[in-house]
Amino acid sequence: MKVTVVGANGQIGKQLVHFLKKEDGYTPIAMVRKEEQADNFAKDGIETVLADLEGSVDDLVKALSGSDAVVFTAGSGGSTGADMTLLIDLDGAVKTIEAAEKAGISRYVMVSAFQADNRKNWNDELRPYYVAKHYADKVLMASGLDYTIVRPGGLVNESGTGKVKIGDNIEPGSIARADVAKVLLAVLGAKNTYGAAFDVVAGEDGVEDAVSNL
Repeated sequence: MKVTVVGANGQIGKQLVHFLKKEDGYTPIAMVRKEEQADNFAKDGIETVLADLEGSVDDLVKALSGSDAVVFTAGSGGSTGADMTLLIDLDGAVKTIEAAEKAGISRYVMVSAFQADNRKNWNDELRPYYVAKHYADKVLMASGLDYTIVRPGGLVNESGTGKVKIGDNIEPGSIARADVAKVLLAVLGAKNTYGAAFDVVAGEDGVEDAVSNL
């Protein structure tokens, strides 16, 4: 399975790309914005494609064509304003959904945010980000794609444990970015996750078991 990772230079995306490279049956394609980012992946023998989420849907169709799946891990980052949150986390995500449909790619995995589906639980300090995630997720759910929406809790840069808790009504918590990447890897080929959306935090269940029990 050829998997294009959108936002491959980000902290989750980069780890997912390297997990995919080591996993039998998967070929990662790192979608990045800059030549130097592409060069860094190329040094590791990873295929890359240059594309900008602020570009056109047609440009994204070209970038995604030939892939079997798309994983959206991109984000505008905490240092930008609400304008970039709208352009990247909302419109950028929606454009990749439209592009995947036009390119004939049926599998799409979205990295969202914990409780993005539940307005009353949104973090007030991150409200524009939650609005973006909420509506990007809605567009994905209304699409014809075989989607999975992964909503991680507070992201930390600790070493991953490979142990998680998955569900719709779980207590808030944090999760290592490495473990989010492991969940993304696990759901890609798991047909039981098609049409599923769930929160995930650090927990006691192995990633594979947690995903298979959805």
